[in-house]
Amino acid sequence: MALVRLKDGGKERPAENLTLDGNLQASPVSLPASDGFSRFNLTITEDLHPPDRVEALLEQLHRRFHYVLIEAVAEELPAPALFEFLRRSNRGYLFVRASNEDVYHMDLLVRELRPQGTGEEVQLKPVLCLGNNELVDGYDTLIQRVVGPIESFIRGCPKLPDPDTRPAGSYYADLRRLAREIGGCLLGLALSSGAAKGLSQIGVIQVLEENGIDVDVVAGSSMGAYIGAIWNSGKNGVQLEAIAREMESHWAFWSLIDPAFPPRQGFVRGFAVKRRLMRSIGPVRFAELQRPLRVLAANLETLERTVFASGEVANAVHASIAVPGICVPVKLNGESYVDGGIVDPLPVDVLREMGVSRIIAVNAIPTPDRIRYCLQAEHELAQLSPRRAREVIRKWLPLETKLNYFARGNILEILMRSIHGAQIRMAESLGRQADIVLRPQICDDRWLDFRDPGRFIRAGRQIAERHLDEIKSLVARKAVKHETAVEPMVEVA
Repeated sequence: MALVRLKDGGKERPAENLTLDGNLQASPVSLPASDGFSRFNLTITEDLHPPDRVEALLEQLHRRFHYVLIEAVAEELPAPALFEFLRRSNRGYLFVRASNEDVYHMDLLVRELRPQGTGEEVQLKPVLCLGNNELVDGYDTLIQRVVGPIESFIRGCPKLPDPDTRPAGSYYADLRRLAREIGGCLLGLALSSGAAKGLSQIGVIQVLEENGIDVDVVAGSSMGAYIGAIWNSGKNGVQLEAIAREMESHWAFWSLIDPAFPPRQGFVRGFAVKRRLMRSIGPVRFAELQRPLRVLAANLETLERTVFASGEVANAVHASIAVPGICVPVKLNGESYVDGGIVDPLPVDVLREMGVSRIIAVNAIPTPDRIRYCLQAEHELAQLSPRRAREVIRKWLPLETKLNYFARGNILEILMRSIHGAQIRMAESLGRQADIVLRPQICDDRWLDFRDPGRFIRAGRQIAERHLDEIKSLVARKAVKHETAVEPMVEVA
């Protein structure tokens, strides 16, 4: 692996390890240091950076090294030289601190690089560097307007990096994640919609944590977005289960129901669910999460898939769980959004578009065959142990089945089951893009049965443990390149 540091030499001849003139010899050839890098310096002069020489130098380095990293202080180099190196690189990362000065210099750099007259667009990926206990404070929004959405963050950045000090804590974890991205080794987790059945994703997360498997990026729709948001905010699998078990009380579910009057756009506003989420994560922004998160929602006006990647997380999740016909659509930045499961119930494709090479998908949406099997088993059990007293009570006091709109056979249940029916084929199709698809064996198709989260979590643990060897093999696999298409992200205030 080679690390080349670019320096500005003004009009003087270069006098460093590498040169752009002559035969492009690397003299002397640097030996790898203890960290595996062979380090070089390259002085850039105003008259020695023609495109063909840059290309020849990079070709020479690639013949010797599997990876070549180019390091430069952007404002210290001539724009044409920097443009040539960026244009011929697979990725260009722009490290920016959360300060007005850095955003200003970044804006100047981007403006200078774009009109180079070549007709080619330089792809820059901003990386926001945050100091210890430093908040994003809206800089993610400013940076997105200048260069695009931030996908990478490094927290705990020292003011003056010391090459002799080994990174630790979140700084170390974020640097490792960035290194895996550069090396094409990212591991992504796609979490599906599925309402109460989505709680099975907690069991999968617990097994991953217990086996030291680091997930780099999470994408979630609906319930998957809710769980992904809490996990990425810093809670672990045990804490996730404790939060889920708060719903075991008979009246806990009803505390989440905030009726809409009149019910013109939906029966439930959804703000009670959002408040409950904020009890766990607070007003955290995407840039402050422990790992990148993508939240899926559907734009109600255009019916487009919308990917939220910046702004306040709770707002995006609120939009992602707004089941149409049941919940009132969520207004964000003048647009109306509904449940992400409508357009992307298992967001594997979002992770592929981000360049994630290894993907584990958790699909909590049961297939018709599975539902039919469960209904048949339930019917047979009911015949073996009939509950005559309960049947008499239901016959004369039909409060549960007649007056509860969420009960089986009533309007909201029919709406939700219809939506799940439309999602089944889509989720199965999206799952084919994943390396491993985990389908928790849940023998129940009730979408609002939050009163026994333990059984869903156990189902998630069981399926993850069954496929644990496959997951470990996936993590150990060498990098695989995938063709990716870039889709714009949406910021939420």
